[in-house]
Amino acid sequence: MATKAVKQNKIISLKERYVSKVVPELIKEFQYKNVMQVPHLEKIILNVGMGEATSNAKMLEAAVIEMTNISGQKPIVTRAKKSIAGFKLREGVPIGCKVTLRRSRMYAFLERLLHAALPRIRDFRGISPTAFDGRGNYTLGLKEQLIFPEIKYEGVTAIHGMDITFVTSATNDTEGRALLKYLGFPFKKEAPVSSGTTALVGDVKTKE
Repeated sequence: MATKAVKQNKIISLKERYVSKVVPELIKEFQYKNVMQVPHLEKIILNVGMGEATSNAKMLEAAVIEMTNISGQKPIVTRAKKSIAGFKLREGVPIGCKVTLRRSRMYAFLERLLHAALPRIRDFRGISPTAFDGRGNYTLGLKEQLIFPEIKYEGVTAIHGMDITFVTSATNDTEGRALLKYLGFPFKKEAPVSSGTTALVGDVKTKE
């Protein structure tokens, strides 16, 4: 019960941070006339692509279990939309898994990502501020699922990465970047020069 209470407090604190600190900062920076104009985080999408799953179903089963542990929600299995002969891929074959988080689960995952997972990357110096899609949405690529404390190395079937997309209500990248910055995203101190790419982190092993 104590653990549950602590998690609930973290969720509440992150929501309260948005209302009490993020909203005023955004209004001040962008001169919004109405609080309804202030951008917010709508959902977080975690996606794992596993081409190996076409020949090894157990790898996908393990990925689904890991994704459930990481996100707190069971993912859906993604399937190939069309056949590609060059890759020996048939339409409808399972190729990965995906989960979409909203509301409390979204905030709970974000709390763990920012304060537990990312700091476990050795020599971590922040994430790129440029990986936006032009509409205020940000995609973070992780090379290893091992950065999440929920994943135990001895129980891993295969090391794989994932893409995490943060969908916001912002109308452009500048507003989306500011929203995530005030929420606590550890962006590198560099000038944003482009958009439409994925910020890739986690290319080294986690700390011992």
